[in-house]
Amino acid sequence: MSPGLRSVLAATVVLSALVAPVLARAAQPGEAPAAPAVPEAEDPSLVLVRVVKATKGPVTSDVVLTGDIQAQAQTNVAFRTNGKVAERRVEVGDHVGADQVLAVLEPLTQRANLDNARAALVSAEAQLTQAKVTFERQKQLISGGYTTRPSYDNAEQQLRTSQAAVDSARAALGTAEEQLSYTELRAGVPGIVMSRTFEVGQVVQAGQAVMVLAQDGPRDAVFNVYEALTAHPPGDKTIHITLQSDPAVAATGHVREISPTVDAASGTVRVKVGLERTPPAMSLGAVVIGRGRFASREAVVLPWSALYRYDDRPAVWIYDSAARTVSVRRIEIDRYGFDDIVLKAGVEPGETVVTAGIQFLRPGQRVALAAQDAGRAPTQSAAGEGGR
Repeated sequence: MSPGLRSVLAATVVLSALVAPVLARAAQPGEAPAAPAVPEAEDPSLVLVRVVKATKGPVTSDVVLTGDIQAQAQTNVAFRTNGKVAERRVEVGDHVGADQVLAVLEPLTQRANLDNARAALVSAEAQLTQAKVTFERQKQLISGGYTTRPSYDNAEQQLRTSQAAVDSARAALGTAEEQLSYTELRAGVPGIVMSRTFEVGQVVQAGQAVMVLAQDGPRDAVFNVYEALTAHPPGDKTIHITLQSDPAVAATGHVREISPTVDAASGTVRVKVGLERTPPAMSLGAVVIGRGRFASREAVVLPWSALYRYDDRPAVWIYDSAARTVSVRRIEIDRYGFDDIVLKAGVEPGETVVTAGIQFLRPGQRVALAAQDAGRAPTQSAAGEGGR
């Protein structure tokens, strides 16, 4: 064997000795080739979820109520004497003046009493005239000594009695005239007729309310709200009022009166909001919407997608970044918003809450975080609305 051939053979043996251990480690008998590494986010054994970090922020909420416009002062109008209704001159919704006649009773009895009072006054005045003549005669006679003192005193007494009778007759005449005026029903104050409870031909009693009159002047927006709202009212008592049929018509008011009792039928409390200025379009009975704002406070706000039901109670999934697992936790909800929920308890600031993929989770399960959309971060809404 030539020296060159021996050199090539020696190099081949050395190379084989070096490559054999590597091949032995790469493919042992009975073993499959090692699989290439798979990224965690593409591992089919893990559930992809999206998360958001819980933080506390200012929460302000509006309370939205529906009510109607009413007069601050309403008057029950009634006749001041008994009688039968002969005429009705107004209808519901009419605006009336203070001295306008609304209805009239049949005045037969009152007119007869007035005639009697007038006749009694004429008789009393005639007797007074006669008493004056008699007294003047007695006065002249006693000065000349032609009459007695008792006769003079009797004439003087008769004069005084006749004068008192005239005064009494005049008072009776005034009473009869006043009673006749009571047959005409007058409003007493300007306003709008809201309702009536009588018809022509009906017999009414003195003091029986037959009409309800809404007086001209300030107006209220009246709302029926649940008792819980009055226990924690908005911090600002200023209420913004808008007309339901035309939101462009707006006014501002302040809470003027809160009823101390709860309506037994509806379980609500009546709240009256006095309007600073009443637009003409906000007529009596118009339906309005009132908005009041609660005082700002700090709370944890989460999106609706984070809400989960566990043991028939609200809950959320908490992500453990160290173990990359999730656990379920019950929460207390303070208020539901349009696209978020405000928490009262259950989640502390800084904890990570799952917001997407919760339907595939179980306690202790390992998860992978899905990449957030570029330029998009989870946001929290700090406003909500409540209503009646």
